[in-house]
Amino acid sequence: MTTVSTPSTTLPSRDEALALMHEYTASESLRAHMLSVEAAMRAYAVRFGEDPERWGLTGLLHDFDYERFPNNAHSATEEHPAEGVRILRERGYPEDMLEAILGHATYCAVPRESKMAQTLFAVDELTGLITASALVRPSKSVLDLDGRSVRKKMKDKGFARGVSREDVVQGASELGVELDEHIQFVIEAMRPVADSLGLKGTAVAG
Repeated sequence: MTTVSTPSTTLPSRDEALALMHEYTASESLRAHMLSVEAAMRAYAVRFGEDPERWGLTGLLHDFDYERFPNNAHSATEEHPAEGVRILRERGYPEDMLEAILGHATYCAVPRESKMAQTLFAVDELTGLITASALVRPSKSVLDLDGRSVRKKMKDKGFARGVSREDVVQGASELGVELDEHIQFVIEAMRPVADSLGLKGTAVAG
């Protein structure tokens, strides 16, 4: 008789995932980015009635290999995220998480068929835009940032040029959420972990 393990029994702990992320990533800003994406993924998992731990770990690890394997050539099979996925597969991470991680890099040409994959793509670039928008505020905080400010910054092509506006718009569309609502939702998801993101600043949470 063959038994099938449930996803929860095969999922590594967050402490293990965090240790792996720290092992491969020295950059504080890149670490903060992954923590931001984790927070957004957990919030959307709750909203969609999915597993926050599974979704959160996917966000936490989606870029863990980026610093060592930056993939400037945009290879679908070498360096980020393919190398990271190989490492995670060896460690027993579930395939749906690995497919979502591959799917967030459009050059991998992996279809984003699951809600988790669509959400990871939708929040990835957006968290970068939100972070940049918070850091130019007098308070340097996400606590007093609102979606309108981010939308205004988004229209300024000279601001945070590394953030793909096309991916932000496409991500919201694939997820089936209205863009302004999506931006506000992710801001609110990042607020509880503002301190760990370096985005608490001088603002006082209302």
